[in-house]
Amino acid sequence: MSPDEAETIALSALAWLLAQEELTRVFLGATGVSAADLRAGAADPEYLGAVLDFLLQDDDWVAGFCGETGLPFTRLAEARAALPGGAQLHWT
Repeated sequence: MSPDEAETIALSALAWLLAQEELTRVFLGATGVSAADLRAGAADPEYLGAVLDFLLQDDDWVAGFCGETGLPFTRLAEARAALPGGAQLHWT
């Protein structure tokens, strides 16, 4: 997957996350970001990778996003791997 395609998927994931009111609160609480941070982060591939890291923590979140967008479940992980820091998997 190209970095551009990965960024497009991550931007879609961010938009989906922000449309989920309860999940948005969880994301904001877990990351401590503000609305301004979200706008700035949307242009940063590393930040978008962190958004995917967050969503990949929960199978229900992955299923929700992929179900609404029609993407195969594996695409989020593939997109994450194509963004900065994605090749460094941490299993702790």
